[in-house]
Amino acid sequence: MKTYSYKDLSKQEIEKLCLRQLEDDNSIQDRVKNIVERVKTEGDAALRNYAQQFDQVSLTQLYLGKEEIESIASTIPTAEKAAIDTAYQNIRAFHAAQANSEAKIETMPGVTCWRESRAIERVGLYIPGGTAVLPSTFLMLGIPAVLAGCKEIVVCSPPQKDGKTNCYLAYCALKLGIERIYLVGGAQAVAAMAYGTESVPKVYKIFGPGNRYVTQAKQLIQSTTMTAIDMPAGPSEVLVLADETANPAYIASDLLAQAEHGTDSQTILVATSQTIIENTLKQIELQIRELPRKDIAAKAIENSYAVLVDSLEEGMAFSNAYAPEHLILSTTGFEPLIPLIYNAGSVFLGNLTPESAGDYASGTNHTLPTSGFAKAYSGVSLDSFLKKITFQHITEQGLTNIGQTVEVLAQAEGLQAHKNAITIRLKS
Repeated sequence: MKTYSYKDLSKQEIEKLCLRQLEDDNSIQDRVKNIVERVKTEGDAALRNYAQQFDQVSLTQLYLGKEEIESIASTIPTAEKAAIDTAYQNIRAFHAAQANSEAKIETMPGVTCWRESRAIERVGLYIPGGTAVLPSTFLMLGIPAVLAGCKEIVVCSPPQKDGKTNCYLAYCALKLGIERIYLVGGAQAVAAMAYGTESVPKVYKIFGPGNRYVTQAKQLIQSTTMTAIDMPAGPSEVLVLADETANPAYIASDLLAQAEHGTDSQTILVATSQTIIENTLKQIELQIRELPRKDIAAKAIENSYAVLVDSLEEGMAFSNAYAPEHLILSTTGFEPLIPLIYNAGSVFLGNLTPESAGDYASGTNHTLPTSGFAKAYSGVSLDSFLKKITFQHITEQGLTNIGQTVEVLAQAEGLQAHKNAITIRLKS
């Protein structure tokens, strides 16, 4: 990891450091366009072809039904089952608390307005397979979808080499009451849910993280179909802000936890002490040797860096410019920093709050904006699966009170029919 001094960086250099483009996105865009177009025109045939090409699996059926899911789920080991149960309860409790109803407001006598929530009827959940299987993502997306009351939940995840799914995803499906898993991965899964195929239903909104291909596909279908997306959620990232009260071994473990996601993940250390940076780098060298995914983590660390700052406040300024998916405040003095956080997907406070707790079981959602999109996007929540519909009701008294205001404004805008809609009622 290269180290930079914040005070020596120009505004342009900071902006450059905050970029995450580690690959040629133009070539990825072209490939994704081809995949999406082929799925759009060829449907299931294209999905089977891509399963053979990318997953080395020959599929006769593109989904697993209820009985197969139950059979696979029954093989889950006891410890993993208990862990999923605990994570399920915590995630459900956190998201259930987000449900609320809004009061009706009488904006003036006789004029009443309010909002009501309605679930998005058909949603698509993408559960990555790739180099790591993520039952935690299934819980993070499936739980709020079920709580919201979505009528149809379409789940896509890449097939294993045996043409099935693993027992962890199957058990999650069982807990969520989802009776079908579509064995489709990558950009082709996004395209299938956006356009619909003979097997995969078309949905109204697609959720889920993924690699650059998945992210590009989500952004593409959002602009070319009537399908919404949760957010651009690409390669994972973490920024750790640390001072002299931090533990370098803890910091290193947090950086490596993100680095092992993929070679295009990024881990950033911002510290008030050169000693903390040096000791953290030493800890990374020690800890990475023991990781089964050390080659992946090492590549990600190569694409990462450290920034030396004069104060935690200066570190927060850099963090807000970077807008990290995950922000860890590795300091005992984190409370004064909380009001300074403007751009972050999810925040982890203090030396005993690792990001991996949020990834799995603390309760908060781990589907978060990456690549700087935390400047404008929130992570997935119950609200992500809901629409807010406004209502209004006007009585005779209300029409008398509001009528002249509407007539004057409509006249000023030159919209006579708008004015007439009020006038004709007032006259009668």
